[in-house]
Amino acid sequence: MVSQLKTLRAAIAHWWADFTLQTKLMAAATLVVSLIMSGLTFWAVNTIQQDARINDTRFGSDLGLLLASNVAPLVAENNLTEVAQFSQRFYSNTSSVRYMLYADESGKIFFGIPFWQPEVQTSLSIARRINLPENYAANSEIPMVRQHISPDGEVTDVFIPLLHEGRYLGVLAIGTNPNPTVVTSSNLTRDVTIAVFVSIWVMVILGAVSNALMITQPIKELSTGVKNIAAGNFKQRIDLPLSGELGELIFSFNEMAERLESYDEQNIDELTAEKAKLETLVSTIADGAVLIDADLQVILVNPTARRIFGWEGAEVVGANVLHQLPTAVQAELSRPLYQIASGERDSAEFRLTLAEPSDRTVRILLTTVVNQHRESIKGIAITVQDITREVELNEAKSQFISNVSHELRTPLFNIKTHIETLHDYGEELTEAERREFLETANNETDRLARLVNDVLDLSRLESCRLYHFDGVDLAQAVEQTLRTYQLNARDKGIELVQEIPSDLPAVLGNYDLLLQVFINLVGNALKFTQQGGKIVMRAYLLPKQAVNEYSHTFVERVRIEVSDTGIGIDAEDQQAIFDRFFRVENRVHTLEGTGLGLSIVRNIIDKHHSAVHLVSEVGVGTTFWFDLAVFVEQPLPTGTLSLMDAISQP
Repeated sequence: MVSQLKTLRAAIAHWWADFTLQTKLMAAATLVVSLIMSGLTFWAVNTIQQDARINDTRFGSDLGLLLASNVAPLVAENNLTEVAQFSQRFYSNTSSVRYMLYADESGKIFFGIPFWQPEVQTSLSIARRINLPENYAANSEIPMVRQHISPDGEVTDVFIPLLHEGRYLGVLAIGTNPNPTVVTSSNLTRDVTIAVFVSIWVMVILGAVSNALMITQPIKELSTGVKNIAAGNFKQRIDLPLSGELGELIFSFNEMAERLESYDEQNIDELTAEKAKLETLVSTIADGAVLIDADLQVILVNPTARRIFGWEGAEVVGANVLHQLPTAVQAELSRPLYQIASGERDSAEFRLTLAEPSDRTVRILLTTVVNQHRESIKGIAITVQDITREVELNEAKSQFISNVSHELRTPLFNIKTHIETLHDYGEELTEAERREFLETANNETDRLARLVNDVLDLSRLESCRLYHFDGVDLAQAVEQTLRTYQLNARDKGIELVQEIPSDLPAVLGNYDLLLQVFINLVGNALKFTQQGGKIVMRAYLLPKQAVNEYSHTFVERVRIEVSDTGIGIDAEDQQAIFDRFFRVENRVHTLEGTGLGLSIVRNIIDKHHSAVHLVSEVGVGTTFWFDLAVFVEQPLPTGTLSLMDAISQP
């Protein structure tokens, strides 16, 4: 017996395992739904029955109270004849009353319908007393209701006390039949519920068996066949004698397998060409890659190319590539693509700037994809390389070269000018003038030597390189600057003026860097000041200022100004002139310079923990100014801020 149960259990488990997950879920859902529906139905039947009992109870109570109120006075008068007649009429006119019994205070039955007095004495001689609770007389105002099952069905018993003028006379017992309509409806509902429950499970079982026999097995066969086809076994066939939709599906599968087998045998060259396309795409996958056929229809496109060309979210596969490319790229690639597709050329390379979706520079390579015998063109591979960074590096290199040219041009020009003057007019110059010219050339040569050592690392002005700061005599630096441009100013008829107090203290800075600032500012002033103009370099001491509002440390500063009576700078250009390579297009259309001078000035002044400012008005002139801290020679007391620390604090 145990072995048979194990065999049966194993068979059921194997049968259940053959079902698909969808079928198992459907069976579980059906079980849940059937249980819920059955529970709801049984609950509804029970509710109906409870309501019927309550209604029957209420009906019996009301009926008994009505009868008791009419017969109580007759019982009090001991007018049993009238009680019998009234009860008989009441019983005859009320079909739901099963019986009526009258008992006295002790519970002894003295009258009953459908029993007459003699019959009561004989047939009820064994149970001729109504057994009531002991405290019934104390609570005699409340009817007592109970139900019992008789051979003829369920009966509702109602016991109503007989009261007259507050005196307890006995009890009236009435038996009523339940409502036949409710009983019939309850039984019908119960039967329908059982029938629905059984029908649902019969359908579930039949559906499961049908699924196992007609659906699950063919689907498994189809799944196995598809896996074999995917593995390259095009000889796979399914032989199941089925009709209907599954039969058509199996027939279509077999037909597909036959066509794939034929395709595999007859079109190996096409598969090889497709493989060549994929290999070409993989070889260029690091960059943007677009593969098109000989008709310029897009076959494959990788995410990088979608991002570069702004094709995210667009369906470009199958469309003509020229209709999808940006306008600038389309204009450049149209002719080469047609030439490559027709075999006139094998490849092409372009460098373009794309404004959308973002500014970037790209290199586009066009490569022909041919068949394995290189007899026909199968497509074109478009490789897109983002060379924006490469272009930026080239621009940085060009900026570096421009910086070198800018920094070396001035000392070389000054040396050449003074030497040429000595060569051409040496005999006409006095000894003092020749010595001055030689001294200027020597100073410029020394400066050039220093610049040659530093200019190759000009970018350190924008890095964290530390420069040596010491006391700088501004009068000496200003005088050297004015001597440098003296000849240029004389040739242009421009007056150079310095306003430096003799007692001006030295400032904390780097002499070479500050000299470079002065030369750049004065050079720009000469460039944009017309004949008869004036350039003034002045420096003066500012009142002492606290480092910040919370500090008691005071720092003296010197303000340096370079003013000219040149053409001035428009208000909208005053912030941009400090950018690299920015040049103001002025009224004299000067094209001199590279636009690096003021950028270098700003970086040098930043190194001195200060900032350069300007005040300018078109047609009036321009003044550049900045502040430098006064150099303090003696060391500060222990525990106090150093001067550089003080001026670097906000």
